[in-house]
Amino acid sequence: MGSHGIKAEVKGLLQVLPPVDFCFLYGSALHPNNHDKSKAIDFILGVSKPLEWHTQITGVADRIGVGVHFNPYVNWSDKMFKYGVVRLHDLINDILDWERFYLSGRLQKPVHILVDTLNLEDVNSVNLRATVSASLLLLPTKFSEEDLYAKICSLSYTGDLRMLFAEDRDKVKKIVRGQFDIFHSMYKPFLEEYKAKELLRSSSSSNHQGNIISQDCSLSAAYALVSSLPQTIRSQIAMKLGGGNVHELAISSREEAAKCMQKILKRKVMVSSARQAVSGLLAVGAVNGMRYLARKMRKAWKS
Repeated sequence: MGSHGIKAEVKGLLQVLPPVDFCFLYGSALHPNNHDKSKAIDFILGVSKPLEWHTQITGVADRIGVGVHFNPYVNWSDKMFKYGVVRLHDLINDILDWERFYLSGRLQKPVHILVDTLNLEDVNSVNLRATVSASLLLLPTKFSEEDLYAKICSLSYTGDLRMLFAEDRDKVKKIVRGQFDIFHSMYKPFLEEYKAKELLRSSSSSNHQGNIISQDCSLSAAYALVSSLPQTIRSQIAMKLGGGNVHELAISSREEAAKCMQKILKRKVMVSSARQAVSGLLAVGAVNGMRYLARKMRKAWKS
């Protein structure tokens, strides 16, 4: 089933669910090179009143998890679905501020948006710009376009406990190479913006890795990149590097700022992935939770 068929399947399911304000599809089922038709179709639902939408399970997601409840085994029309439900307020906070760095991480990768009553796709441009800045801080002076997308993709996996034993070890490489053109179209406006600011330069390349990009690695360029990060991240960097003064960000070296930011993001991902794992087990029950985890582990062991 191609992406159009999958979209149609989910649109059909949405017809029998309560109204939602935002819905996006993600995951390997949408991968152009995916041939496993047994894979569940993954999607996230943004709703304004999750207590009314999903009364029994929202409390677990709020108290223990990261505000998202996943139901991994939904059979409808002879197809398996996995959906997550999130309060719109929490979704927007994560997109703009990387509060949990959970759903914002998913939206940094290619997704298919089916419902968007609040124009959150435009809001997500803030997330994408910040992701470019964070990735550039962690890359060397010269790198390929594929290197950039791989770094972008890996940001939200660094520190994820599932990557230790329950995920495909080549996941990032497969995501980027399988959807290179989509990454290019997603991030081209921000690369052009940074070229206009003389933070980046690129030269065409004939290989599969895309253009070769070089960046300004001066302290002033590093400050410009850090300034494009979400306020919560900038404040944490300032506290760690500036002696607690969150209003005055002092960077003495690019490497120091990059290392500090990486530690902050890694901790966010680690905490979020652990909390979400516990929340998921409590919400869907031990049997379904272990079934889902076992499937992930088999996939990791085969990679």
